[in-house]
Amino acid sequence: MRSRDGNSYFSRAVQVALLLSCSLALHAGEYLISYRYLVKDAILYNETLLISKSMQKCSGEPHNPLILESNEKQDLKEIIRQNREEFIEYLHKLGLDVKHQDITKEYQYSSTTILTLKTTCFKVDFNDNSVRISALK
Repeated sequence: MRSRDGNSYFSRAVQVALLLSCSLALHAGEYLISYRYLVKDAILYNETLLISKSMQKCSGEPHNPLILESNEKQDLKEIIRQNREEFIEYLHKLGLDVKHQDITKEYQYSSTTILTLKTTCFKVDFNDNSVRISALK
């Protein structure tokens, strides 16, 4: 499409900019992630990592990004499963709520430790070979 002065570059630049912004929006999203880790008497009893797509827009600014290899995959659960250790370490750095209890009953010692990341919104940007995950605070 030509403009009145015969220059079609401006309208093409606007079309390209709109196309790029739409394609970037398709590869970015917000996810809700929660994590719980239960250790009783030095034995791991339960570890739960829940991931779901956010239904509403999250508020906050992205902090402390983590970049993981995605190998052109768009499934966040699969990417995290492949990079599980690195992602769990990232969650520990964000700060987990720690509850610890020691009990001695009839000369039997028992301890329970629960680490919890309350449901937190993360901004996730998918690129060709990587994914960038940032906690919103």
